[in-house]
Amino acid sequence: MSFSNTSGGPGLQTAAVTAARAGRRKTPRTGPRRKLTVDYVSFLLVFLGLPLAIFLIFVISPFVQAVYYSMTNWTGFSPNMDFIGLNNFVKLFGNATFMQAMGNNILLAVLVPLITLTIALVFASMITVGGSTHGPVRGLKGSAFYRVVSFFPYVIPAIVIGILWSMIYTPSGLLNGLLGAVGIDMNDFAWLGSQSTAMGASIFVIVWGLVGFYMVLFIAAIKGIPAETFEAARIDGAGRFRTVVSIILPQIRDNVQTAYIYIGILALDAFVYMAALNATGGPGNSTLVMSQYLFRTAFEKGQFGLASAMGVVLAVVTLLFAGIVIAVNRLTGGRDDGGRA
Repeated sequence: MSFSNTSGGPGLQTAAVTAARAGRRKTPRTGPRRKLTVDYVSFLLVFLGLPLAIFLIFVISPFVQAVYYSMTNWTGFSPNMDFIGLNNFVKLFGNATFMQAMGNNILLAVLVPLITLTIALVFASMITVGGSTHGPVRGLKGSAFYRVVSFFPYVIPAIVIGILWSMIYTPSGLLNGLLGAVGIDMNDFAWLGSQSTAMGASIFVIVWGLVGFYMVLFIAAIKGIPAETFEAARIDGAGRFRTVVSIILPQIRDNVQTAYIYIGILALDAFVYMAALNATGGPGNSTLVMSQYLFRTAFEKGQFGLASAMGVVLAVVTLLFAGIVIAVNRLTGGRDDGGRA
């Protein structure tokens, strides 16, 4: 009997050759196909077909219809309309008032989420980990009371908040009265009637109405972080600020991203707040937003085709905003919805 000179002997060589040949052959899938049972079909119809149909009917179809109307001169009160192509969009981007409204929206989309989430995160950190440095990690004393009080403005309808603060901001309103009581005489200053303060006062109202909800959202997210993580950070000598920056923020990063997108979408609309605070768009259109100008164009001027073009622009800006936030989060080390780094 002769043996091969290959290292490992004939048995190993035979096994290796067999494994190599088997690796080159793809094993066909012989598993049975899923049968279309009544249970399986009903599951697809209820949990896939029905939501998809609702989405197509109530989301995609109106948007496609709006895109078509944006390319016509439809007045909104007549079945007659002429197709004019992109003329409405050309007119929009040559309209100084609309461009100013778009700029106001972009300003709101940048400042409102940034200010709201910063304040909400500070409050949430104080309520969860801002307590004593001795003993177990806990929030400030009486944190449950602060949580309820901070959340209270969110349960008030936005239109009520807008009307309430518009009365507070009047020359004879509560704000000037309180400032006068502490020795600051504003001479009946109109906070919403001055171009220098109208936008700032409006942003304050929006932040005041939203910060409580996102504080509660962040508290829930922080509660999901294991207590051992905070204990370890305390043992290593991390202070409260270091704990927030190095532990809390990385752990709730996805919550912050979602919150930023939601608030940004609200800021890109902001119709209710702005209409209640300053229905005319403020002095020099300083608080005018695209949704206000859209409403005015459609129902006051009867130019529904042009208003539809504004709606399409607003939708595209909103999608771009959400995409930019997600992209920035991914580029700076965030994760997608599937949990991949």
